[in-house]
Amino acid sequence: MIAEEKITAAQAIELENEYGAHNYHPLPVVLERGEGVYLYDVDGKQYFDFLSAYSAVNQGHCHPRIIATLIEQASKLTLTSRAFHSDKLGVCEKYLCEYFGYDKTLMMNTGAEANETAIKLARKWGYLKKNIPENEAVIVAVKRNFHGRTTTIISASTDPVATNHFGPFMPGFEIIEYDDLEELENALENPNVCGFWVEPIQGEAGVYVPQDGYLAAASELCKKYQVLFMVDEIQTGVARTGKLLASDYEGIKPDMLILGKALSGGAYPVSAVMANNEVMNVLKPGEHGSTYGGNPLACAVTMTALDVIKDEKLAENAFTLGNLFRTRMEELKKESNLIHSVRGKGLLNAVVINDSEESDTAWNICVQLKENGLLAKPTHGNIIRFAPPLVMNEEQMEACCAIIKSTVLNFKKK
Repeated sequence: MIAEEKITAAQAIELENEYGAHNYHPLPVVLERGEGVYLYDVDGKQYFDFLSAYSAVNQGHCHPRIIATLIEQASKLTLTSRAFHSDKLGVCEKYLCEYFGYDKTLMMNTGAEANETAIKLARKWGYLKKNIPENEAVIVAVKRNFHGRTTTIISASTDPVATNHFGPFMPGFEIIEYDDLEELENALENPNVCGFWVEPIQGEAGVYVPQDGYLAAASELCKKYQVLFMVDEIQTGVARTGKLLASDYEGIKPDMLILGKALSGGAYPVSAVMANNEVMNVLKPGEHGSTYGGNPLACAVTMTALDVIKDEKLAENAFTLGNLFRTRMEELKKESNLIHSVRGKGLLNAVVINDSEESDTAWNICVQLKENGLLAKPTHGNIIRFAPPLVMNEEQMEACCAIIKSTVLNFKKK
């Protein structure tokens, strides 16, 4: 067998440009290896990872316990489909239910699939349990939401990048302001509303954190109007914000919990919808499913990935380091007129650049951060999201804050 010739960064980027769809705009770096909080490019340069694959690698890159489980299970059984039982599915379902406190779980693969599952569940529950007239169910969503990019999900989006030229869209959604309880109550008064679908912190939109008490009050309004409280914790959950779930800050338990990303520690696509029997039991055989959903490999990896979160106290670490990060960024804001504001919880944070959304300032800062050994990515033009793996320690965080400070203070707009 002829040894494969090592690819250069330029070759890798050119191959993607020529043979891949242009549906992403990556930073100009080609990564080859990851370990813990670090990523390495094809030339061997080391970087601190401050994106964590959009919070999918909360446990750090290639966590040895997760990879060991992946290899062990992959050598025995990877996929059966749900045409048959496996020795891992029921065990994992029980594990998830006890871990998050629900009666039932429905495992899927991607976050978008989990949200599609939640939509179907909410609608069927509305027809069977709330007696909404057939085909008239409404799900209330909020502006700036991001739940995925399937055609059903973008039917509730207010982002023109997600919606332009992709219609016609699915009916059955009402869009209101985020963090506005008066608008929420007005919407829920419609007897055909079956669900309120929301992120506890809007991650992709730029880490928008609602006012204290918003989620708890929203939960009470949902109870008042017999509406399912559907919380998308795909990016905020699994310890990212300094609690196991971002909704834990307000002591609420959603009727439907939507999870993904870090459920597998970045090793495999796994997502899940959690609910109690009254909701989940509306589904009957054949009405929903996935060939890969709940496969043995996914189940094994998920249980180890969540064990790592608990055993290594990663939620507590995210809470402590998040406070340190925001303190350092607030200090930097006083030194630089480039920074407009800082927001976030735990290790899900954003620095808003003092420029328009149409400017390339945030992008150019991220390119310079890359040159200085730290990988981050802008969102919505002038917002830089900072979300490192939760296995980072205080010394590494101080080093990263020093890189960000030096980059910002020495940055010159083009």
